[in-house]
Amino acid sequence: MTPAQASLVDRLTSRFGPKTATTDLDAIAPWTSDWRGRYHGAASALLSPATTEEVAAIVGLAGEFGVPLVPQGGNTSMVGGATPPADGSALILSLRRMNRIRRMVPDEGLAVAEAGVILADLHDAAIAARARFPLTLGARGSATIGGLVSTNAGGTQVLRWGTMRGLVAGLEAVMPDGSVHDGLAPLRKDNRGYDLTQLLIGAEGTLGVVTAATLKLAPAIAARGVAWAAVPSPHAALALLRRLEAATDMVESFEIIPGDTLALVLRHIAGTRSPVTGTHHWHVLVEAVSATDAGETPAAMLERLLGAALEDGVIDDAVVAASEAQADAFWRIRDSLSEAERTVGPAMQHDVSVPVAGMPDFMIDAARAVEARFPGTHATAFGHLGDGNVHFHVHAPPGVDAAEWYAGHATGISAHVHDLVVAAGGSISAEHGIGQMKRGELQRLSSPARLGTLAAIKHGLDPAGLFNPGKLIPPAR
Repeated sequence: MTPAQASLVDRLTSRFGPKTATTDLDAIAPWTSDWRGRYHGAASALLSPATTEEVAAIVGLAGEFGVPLVPQGGNTSMVGGATPPADGSALILSLRRMNRIRRMVPDEGLAVAEAGVILADLHDAAIAARARFPLTLGARGSATIGGLVSTNAGGTQVLRWGTMRGLVAGLEAVMPDGSVHDGLAPLRKDNRGYDLTQLLIGAEGTLGVVTAATLKLAPAIAARGVAWAAVPSPHAALALLRRLEAATDMVESFEIIPGDTLALVLRHIAGTRSPVTGTHHWHVLVEAVSATDAGETPAAMLERLLGAALEDGVIDDAVVAASEAQADAFWRIRDSLSEAERTVGPAMQHDVSVPVAGMPDFMIDAARAVEARFPGTHATAFGHLGDGNVHFHVHAPPGVDAAEWYAGHATGISAHVHDLVVAAGGSISAEHGIGQMKRGELQRLSSPARLGTLAAIKHGLDPAGLFNPGKLIPPAR
């Protein structure tokens, strides 16, 4: 621990007590590596404020002593966005003790949750209040609200409700100078210049420390329908989505899955079975929900519309879940895709987005292009068709040494995939963020206007560069 770090910890604990900091390296160790185990850092102290006042004090001390801080929630970043630097120069600022739901007002469609609230806990609290928070993802049992805001998280319900950016009605955050941005009021109109709340969403902790958020709730689900359909191509899947969108506003999720990836799930994930008979090239998982029991149920609606699509030759087969257990079984397949793919060896995984209309072509053409450029590889694509988010995975040839393959090919494969994404008018990061994994690619592929503006905002708000160093903002050219 450096003298500056020691002085910060001493001042903090003398003012707020020993719970606000730990220097036990064994206790800190689990929080110095990323969720995937690809990035490893070091930190001599983990700071754990319980209030916004304590966060502001920590930030003020960091500025006084010149100590960088790495804000961290559930540490579920997929791009190394919450991992401290390897040189131990930064301290971890954990928001996990700030885990109160300050308000739950379903009549207004709002909840105020602190940064350390776990997403699953917010889901449960909203359901208990006969409402729901319509954003979910695989890490819901550990991901926190502050991290979801800071990475502009997406998930499977973006089609209807948008990303985290669209679900945040207000923010409270501590800025790099130690001041508190009190923007929790859910104002529909506010023309006081730059929108600081929106600026902080997706900033990955580089511009401020989110301490609480006012979030938009949705009505509780009265009924849902979940269906699985086999389709001949991604183009047919998009045609089905357009038919559903034209006929109803109930569709909330629309996931596309290739047949070979489904086969991996059925082979390697115990207790799974194909929802439809036969072998098909592509599949879609659809969920529709209703906030009322009146009128046609979501399940009946899906059965009617999928039946018509089957008669018209848009789809090859379909089944509507007959029970909640069967619906959950369908979703278990979707949630197990990455786990199943890991059983067949190393792969480069890419979270990218393209315009929705171009997603079918991209899924097919990009896979062919990568396999041609890197012989022996196998490229697969699945994801959220309704919002253009493609999870594009490139699997190594069978039998290769994982470490050697990553060292020799990972950079080139990702660069080629990202080139294809940019050529398709897309983004190299759809919902995982930039973190430290994609900083170089962001610099390589972004316009001078984007890079210059990002750097100017960062320097203007955090001139000393103490907030989450080495993340998001590309190094100066």
